[in-house]
Amino acid sequence: MMKHVLTTCPYCGVGCGFYLDVRDNRIVGVIPSKSNPVSKGYLCVKGWHAHEPVQHPDRLKKPLIKQNGKFKEASWEAALDYVAKRLSQIKAKYGPEALAVCTSARCTNEENFLMMKFGRACLGTPHVDHCARTCHSATVSGLNQSFGSGASTNSYDELPFMDCILIIGSNPTEAHPIVGWRVRTAIDNGAKIIVCDPRRILPAENASIYIQQYPGSDIALINAMINYIVTEHLHDEKFIAERTEGFDELWEVVKDYTPESVKDITGLEPELIKKAARLYATNKRSCIMYSLGMTEHTVGTDNVMSMANLAMVTGHVGKEFSGVYPMRGQNNVQGACDMGALPNVYPGYQPVTDEAVRKKFEDAWGVKLPSKAGFTLTDMMQKAIEGSLKCFYIIGEDQVRTDPDTHMIERALKSLEFLIVQEIFLSETAKLAHVVLPGASYAEKDGTFTCAERRFQRVRKAIEPLSGKTDGEIVCEISRRLGYPIDPDPKNALDEMASLTPIFQGVSFERVDTNGLQWPVPSKGHPGTPVVHLGKFRRGLGKFMPIKNKPPAEVPDEEYPFILSTGRMLFHYNTGTMTRRVSNLLREYPRNFVQMNPADAEQLGLKAQGSRVKVKTRRGELVVAAEVTDKIKKGVLWMPFHFSDEPTNVLTNSAFDPVCKIGEYKACAAKIEKVK
Repeated sequence: MMKHVLTTCPYCGVGCGFYLDVRDNRIVGVIPSKSNPVSKGYLCVKGWHAHEPVQHPDRLKKPLIKQNGKFKEASWEAALDYVAKRLSQIKAKYGPEALAVCTSARCTNEENFLMMKFGRACLGTPHVDHCARTCHSATVSGLNQSFGSGASTNSYDELPFMDCILIIGSNPTEAHPIVGWRVRTAIDNGAKIIVCDPRRILPAENASIYIQQYPGSDIALINAMINYIVTEHLHDEKFIAERTEGFDELWEVVKDYTPESVKDITGLEPELIKKAARLYATNKRSCIMYSLGMTEHTVGTDNVMSMANLAMVTGHVGKEFSGVYPMRGQNNVQGACDMGALPNVYPGYQPVTDEAVRKKFEDAWGVKLPSKAGFTLTDMMQKAIEGSLKCFYIIGEDQVRTDPDTHMIERALKSLEFLIVQEIFLSETAKLAHVVLPGASYAEKDGTFTCAERRFQRVRKAIEPLSGKTDGEIVCEISRRLGYPIDPDPKNALDEMASLTPIFQGVSFERVDTNGLQWPVPSKGHPGTPVVHLGKFRRGLGKFMPIKNKPPAEVPDEEYPFILSTGRMLFHYNTGTMTRRVSNLLREYPRNFVQMNPADAEQLGLKAQGSRVKVKTRRGELVVAAEVTDKIKKGVLWMPFHFSDEPTNVLTNSAFDPVCKIGEYKACAAKIEKVK
């Protein structure tokens, strides 16, 4: 007998819905859900194959304990007893700050809440973080400073009715295809599209204006747009006067960024910048869409605040059919942030340093909690190398392949006295662990995910966990062994979280069950909030942040004359842990490659597509196939990062944004050599 289980896609942050077809406790197919408010019956190519990795032969099903450098299978009892014993020993010897927890954007909201609670209340460590650090931490820090909330301001449903969409540092067609479909619908409805990207991505083919700036020159570009908008009196003076502060300070900086003055920085003709600025400013329904191309820089926070400046100076925020759309990378990276899986906040972005907030959680949890913010994920790696961090519990993340400067990450993890990795496959990070605990996929658990438009959506169990336990159950069993019982029931976890978090007070399984619910939801009867900052910003007045252009941490020089940038492609996802186990997807792109401009290829003496080249940076080198294309600006290289056997992140720079500690994946100095 076939059953159909409605759930939410585990790939990107769009939040599409589909049914898993289950027969005899085995998932055999996927059917898109027409009633899903996000995807409306559509799926991308990855979504259509989302069931295949779940029961792949490579799935981990039993705990592994490393003995004499080799893994041996163990029972759950033995593995959990051993983990609890080692955690207790390390905490007793070095103190709670020698331990750290990395929660997961792949897990449910409820599991992230339980993991965060385990780290802070059971282990007593302030060091709790997750992979948003390497993708959208700049969004959280930047939009929070400008608007008072680090999340998308508007809803997907508004996109088809926009007059103008400014897409910068985002490739929705490949990275967020269902949102890309909505952009395509907007174009069909007459919208004007501005695409700003160093690579001529597919949306550029349908753009009214395409801007091919140099990687790392985005602040100069945006400041020049603001300069032109104000100089030509295209700004919204009423909005600026009534709803913002700091405009005079902003103008003191941007007055020097004329479109003519930034030509050498951006590589752009002034008239192109002026044309784009006018188009965005003069259309009544205009929005900005961005993603990791703007955040993954040493100036990621500044980039985000610059976009907020542009939105406020034109009045294109705080109302329907406008706003700023940060396109989230992973299925629940928004939710993990919302649940307090960050070193400086509890759920709902309540500061850990606020005594009243902390007391509320202490009273609820019955323990004394750390009074200071913990290390970021970036800091944790450095602290491990230095020796002050002794133990790391990682759930559902593969830092060895996702973090910049792979060799440094490997050195950090090998420096630990004890590394626990909870995963569904034996990842490169898991291979370095002392204990590997087999986790559960999205299809084996109940709970919720929160997508990029702030929408809580249900995740429903289709089959029993292959390992016998969900991720939340594993964490809670360890916590019980350490003398701090935590209820693993996901419904109860969500209810507890909501009771402690003002902006989620009205969230529950029952209310989320049908069409989801967009936060803030401050009370039980509240309908949710499709558009935030209506009437006033969450911080009161929106704050203009005067930002000066800064170059990337590494710029091209005589030895390394190219700029290397990285990104996503349609057929694969992140490190390829799931998509490279789907034969149809792997067939489309089985190997890594580097894109380069024809002029650069000619200078290198490359005669044919697919010629092998060596890409080198100050951190490592990689031999891959060359894809010669005029979509790439001369002097720029581009590579995807989905191939664990040819890992692009051996090349990328671990220099980070000083505010949010995000790494600079999108710009580093490189050279390229022909392989004989």
